[in-house]
Amino acid sequence: MGITKNSEIYIRKVAPLGDPVQINIRHYELSIRKADAELIAIEEIEKKDD
Repeated sequence: MGITKNSEIYIRKVAPLGDPVQINIRHYELSIRKADAELIAIEEIEKKDD
């Protein structure tokens, strides 16, 4: 379990004070601390049309 290179991440929820952050990754939900989330290098992708 974890976040690996080239995984798509979707931010689901952010707590009222900003910590923790709930994300979806590889079909499961994961809550992580904001400090840990800041260590993830991201690249925005365009939304796919359904």
